[in-house]
Amino acid sequence: MLYRNFGKPFFFKMDPEKAHHLVVGGLDKSATVPGGSAALRLMYGVPETADLAVELFGQHFPTPVGLAAGLDKNAEAVAGFSSIGFGFMEVGTVTPKGQPGNDSPRLFRLLSDEALINRMGFNNEGAEAMAERLKALKKRRIPVAVNIGRNKATANEAAHEDYRQCIRALYPYGDFFVVNISSPNTPGLRNLQHGNELSFLLAQVKEEMELQRKKSGISKSLLVKIAPDISDTELEDMVHTLTEAGMDGIIATNTTLNREGLKSLQAGEAGGLSGKPLRDRSTDIIRSIYRQTGGKMPIIGSGGIFTSQDAYDKIRAGASLVEIYTALIYEGPEVNRKIHAGLRQLLRRDGFRNISEAVGADHH
Repeated sequence: MLYRNFGKPFFFKMDPEKAHHLVVGGLDKSATVPGGSAALRLMYGVPETADLAVELFGQHFPTPVGLAAGLDKNAEAVAGFSSIGFGFMEVGTVTPKGQPGNDSPRLFRLLSDEALINRMGFNNEGAEAMAERLKALKKRRIPVAVNIGRNKATANEAAHEDYRQCIRALYPYGDFFVVNISSPNTPGLRNLQHGNELSFLLAQVKEEMELQRKKSGISKSLLVKIAPDISDTELEDMVHTLTEAGMDGIIATNTTLNREGLKSLQAGEAGGLSGKPLRDRSTDIIRSIYRQTGGKMPIIGSGGIFTSQDAYDKIRAGASLVEIYTALIYEGPEVNRKIHAGLRQLLRRDGFRNISEAVGADHH
């Protein structure tokens, strides 16, 4: 109620991007003040329960609900986000060199659709700056995934080197890694999702991950984030390529370019759409991936999750973990407790002892 009555009216009067920076900065500062993280956990934390804890990618996830990439682009507020009920989080998308991203305004609220449109364009401070921040973190409460991309100025033919550079700089500090080839806001990036370009890129990033594994003696998982705007045939080909390349998981999905059924006046803004309008499409893609791989390729479900039922639908469709982003903006940090409590009730209703038993249940 605190966010709905006070925080949301305050933030929603501001420019969306300014509000975004204020939230990230506020969480960063709150966590550095003595007792700040404890206060955040008291207000918004989610106690770990055995029925919702997940073991995956060599990591322990205290809850299955994580924070999607895009909110903490520079790993500025890891301690803060770790204290408000998330079971994991993605930082980034990060590129080798810092870049300003696209021109402002570039973030829009679609209030009547409970959605956002962003065309940020991978604005970030670069891989080295993120590495320094993650290195300085003394303690991590939750797994932190590093979402990596290519610089806008880098041609697709040389994109693999950007991804490799990010892995080299950040391998010691990420708990697992996510290859972002699905943002609609970097020209040509989505072309890397298909055919020989995809096969070549995956071989390159896999090779770099293996080099870093040998160097450090620590193995880390590599996932790929895919777009929702693909045909059934393209999805099948893509999943086949990811499987053949030995990827450890898929995040389904990134934002969409589809505007069907939107009511908001700002629906025509260019960029990727997130929020409720994406919910059903991302769940359908999760279902297709699970079916094609026989449940052997772990999936993180992302797109349009606002309620425990939304999350549960993705889990039953085949997701082992889920992520939120837009719901945090609209519902505030209380959303994690609501989703967590609702998921526990849904598991009990359906006779599941833990969440792993519910993964892919719609297929059995």
